[in-house]
Amino acid sequence: MAANDVIIRFEDVSFEYGHNKPILKEVSFSVRTGAKVAIMGQNGAGKSTLFSLLTGERKPDDGAIHVTRGASIAIGKQVIPRDELELTVKAFFEHCFKQKVYDIDPKIVKVLEVVHLNAPFDRIVKSFSGGQQARLLLAAALIQDPDILLLDEPTNNLDKAGIAHLTEFLVASHKTCIVISHDAEFLNAFTDGVLYLDVHTHVIEQYAGNYNDVLKDITARIERENRKNAQLAKSIQENKDKVNFFAQKGSKMRLVAKRFRDKIEEMEEEKVDVRREDKAIRPFVIPVQEEISSDILTLSSVKVIMNHKPKDKSVHIAVRKGKHLLLTGPNGIGKSTLLESIAHGTAKGMTLQKGVHIGYYRQDFSTLNFDHTVYDELKAVLPREDEEKIRSTAASFMITGAMVYTKIGNLSEGQKGLVAFARLVLERPGLLILDEPTNHINFRHIPVIAKALDQYQGAMILVSHVPEFVKQIRIDETLELDK
Repeated sequence: MAANDVIIRFEDVSFEYGHNKPILKEVSFSVRTGAKVAIMGQNGAGKSTLFSLLTGERKPDDGAIHVTRGASIAIGKQVIPRDELELTVKAFFEHCFKQKVYDIDPKIVKVLEVVHLNAPFDRIVKSFSGGQQARLLLAAALIQDPDILLLDEPTNNLDKAGIAHLTEFLVASHKTCIVISHDAEFLNAFTDGVLYLDVHTHVIEQYAGNYNDVLKDITARIERENRKNAQLAKSIQENKDKVNFFAQKGSKMRLVAKRFRDKIEEMEEEKVDVRREDKAIRPFVIPVQEEISSDILTLSSVKVIMNHKPKDKSVHIAVRKGKHLLLTGPNGIGKSTLLESIAHGTAKGMTLQKGVHIGYYRQDFSTLNFDHTVYDELKAVLPREDEEKIRSTAASFMITGAMVYTKIGNLSEGQKGLVAFARLVLERPGLLILDEPTNHINFRHIPVIAKALDQYQGAMILVSHVPEFVKQIRIDETLELDK
């Protein structure tokens, strides 16, 4: 395939989920060989669905998808499927191929080097940390050596070194690469085009340039459209005043009034539908559990993983009411494991105040029941059912109308994250534990979430690899697990 040849072309493609849930409407765009393209759009707009249409997992309702004959496609998914978590590393990579690959061992060694992961072949996938699983997902796509590489939120759970390494790889790669990500800095480093999926119109707008260029283009366009409409509205009102004036002047002037009415109609047609930019969730407060004293949690030791071996480390940490603790360290050191052990009350060297309610945001959303509807999941954390409260809380996280009766498992990853925050609001925790709370979340929501966490008045333990997010939150103490 020659460079600059079109390798992917969507031609008037429409797709909807079931009845009356449109995702794409007569979408057309093309991608050239070797292009590095970002897909942007609101949570739930259908970005991951676009990938499943490209891989052939889903078929369009109308239109055609053309991929150059013989071009192979591999996808790095957001999360490892649940049925693959029990596999060994070797079986996980074998699972990437439809047919048996006889010389797979050297391929696995090579691809694990590319993603900087030391992973014994017999180790079980679920035993890896979230960041290590993110590297496995990337390696699973790369081992297939595809012509077209699709990456769905590849920086989620990756530490700074992991993101830098992935960026270097993508900059140097000659493959056609299409990436879904909410990480602006990452996208700006290597993309040369953007496909913007509009959640309101269900069309895809194609832009040249990187993430920042597109945001400037969209903002400028909205300003132009608003300016034009304001000028037209002024002219329309002036002409309406003239119509009223001439209509009262008798039959001879009615023809003049009609000309002004025709002009008004023309101007009404000239008005443009201003692009409805992605909305952010409403500002929210996570209420703190009442009637708890200051001393919430103390830690005298923590378990960390050093050179693949668990090790107990002495610490002196007191997380009191109103205190925000940041937990840091590279992928695989045991941050998520420590949070989980605190949440379940099994951490060694831990003293937790009796009766303290813990609100736990897990990066894999396993605190949510995927078979529950959103309504059921929110109802479960309330002392008694309150439909108005459930619906208003869900709506403040952009889960509106009939969507509250959607099963959690059928939501996008970003929407699952918003439901998890809605649950925390209703739970009123005394201790808030947050493991990578910005994963999958649309960039417009992140400042709102940061402000809610900054103002949270209970005890809080946070893990996040996103420095820009952490900067917006009051942090009183940092526990560096690798020091």
